[in-house]
Amino acid sequence: MMKIAEASTACVGFTLLLLSIYAAHMRWVAVDVVFYAALADAALAAVVATALLFALRSRIRLSSFERSLLGVIFFLGGYGFAISVPTVIDRSLSFYLLEKLHQRGGGIEEAAMFSVFVDEYVVEHRLIDVRLTEQIESGTIKIVEGCVLLTDKGRRIAGFSRWFRQNLLPRRRQLLGTYSDALTDPFRFSVARADYACFRETTNAMGAGTSNPD
Repeated sequence: MMKIAEASTACVGFTLLLLSIYAAHMRWVAVDVVFYAALADAALAAVVATALLFALRSRIRLSSFERSLLGVIFFLGGYGFAISVPTVIDRSLSFYLLEKLHQRGGGIEEAAMFSVFVDEYVVEHRLIDVRLTEQIESGTIKIVEGCVLLTDKGRRIAGFSRWFRQNLLPRRRQLLGTYSDALTDPFRFSVARADYACFRETTNAMGAGTSNPD
């Protein structure tokens, strides 16, 4: 029972430490990408908490193996927090929808939802700036002379996500009362509204290839 109490106390202490580090980071330190910043906070909290467990080994009954297991739990819990709370709230359309409904007094006409997302969401959340920044920091795109280009890493990730979407997302997914496979291939009936494709110096931007005109 004492070991259970000590482990529970350690988990509570880690949680409080993680929340303190995260809150201080978000409030007073510059952040490039929310997920990466939250992940760094989680790693720092896990390292500090695990180090304290071993530093206090003479005062607690937990064995070295049990303290190591708690360290693993701290890292996994911190990762779960980073990806499930700040990242989801920062990126989620669902949370935006709830916040927008709340902002508009609790209700919006269904026919106006498309306009809300296109005309308000993209602007209010600076969606383009945020996503481009995230992808640049992740190394999946580069911006060269006003042209957004995939890197080799970006091509690999795009290829995998495309394959996963087409093969491992649900074939019968409910969309407002109708079951459809539309989201397994959202480009199926896509038509470009403007000629916005561009090709810059792919030799410089991608590390290989030739120069093509716009």
